[in-house]
Amino acid sequence: MTWDALRIALETELGEAITIDALTATWRLAQRAAGHRHSVDDVLTAHRALHEVAGGSRVTSVLDLGSGIGGVGLLTLWGLGAGARLVCVEAQAISHRLLRANVVGNEISDRVVTHLGDLRELALDERFALITGSPPYFPLGTGILPADSQKAHARFELRGDVGDYALAAARHLTDDGVFVCCFPTAQRARAITRIAASGLHVTAMRDVVPRVGLRPLFTLFTCRRAAATCVEEPALEVRVADGALGPEMQEVRRRFGFT
Repeated sequence: MTWDALRIALETELGEAITIDALTATWRLAQRAAGHRHSVDDVLTAHRALHEVAGGSRVTSVLDLGSGIGGVGLLTLWGLGAGARLVCVEAQAISHRLLRANVVGNEISDRVVTHLGDLRELALDERFALITGSPPYFPLGTGILPADSQKAHARFELRGDVGDYALAAARHLTDDGVFVCCFPTAQRARAITRIAASGLHVTAMRDVVPRVGLRPLFTLFTCRRAAATCVEEPALEVRVADGALGPEMQEVRRRFGFT
C-alpha cells in the first residue's frame, strides 16, 4: 500500500486528518494532524540509544516502551540497520493503530512486533540489550489535562511515570544492557530517584537546550544494572542564537539520512 493510499484509509477509518511526514531519509510517519505529534524528544532519545550501543556488540533487537505512534522505536530500528528487530508496547488504541500503520507503510512488518497493552503489566519471555522509552512528563494535577485522550496520555502520568518505565525496563534488560529515556530537566531529581527505585542506575545524563541562551528543556538518561559514577555531559544545543540548527543537531539529522 502506498503512503497516499494508507493516509486515505486512515482518514476514512478515524474520521480526521492524517499527515505523512519524514521520519528518516527513507521512512515516513503517519500521525494525526490534530493529535500528539512526533518531536525532537523522540529523535534525540533514539540518537542517544544508538550512541550507547555504537562500537559494541551488535544489537539485534530493541524494546521500546510506551511506543506511541513509533517515533523513538522506529528511529532506533532504522539506525540499527537491516536484520535488527523491534518490539513495541503501547496502551493507547489510537496510537497503537497508527503505530501498526507506520510499520506497514515502511514495509517492516517482518521486523516489528507490536503489543497493545500497559507497559506496567508487560512480562515478555525475552531480554533486550537495548530498551528505549519517552515517558509522559507531568504528574496529574500539575497542569491542564488535554481533552484529547491521545495528547493527555502522552503528556500526563495517567498510566504510570518514569519509574514505571524503569521497572518495565529492569524486568526485560540483559545484565549488560542499557535503558535510554528522556525526562524534563526541571524534574531530573525525581527521575533519578524513581529510576534508582527500579534497581537501575543512571550512568550518564545529558541536558538538551532548545536554543542557545535558554534553559535546558529535557534530559537524556542512560541507565544500566551496574552502578557507576554518573557522567554529566555538556548540554546538547538544538538551535543556535539565530534559530538555525546547531552543528550537533545537524549531525543528528545526518545520522538518520538527511542531508
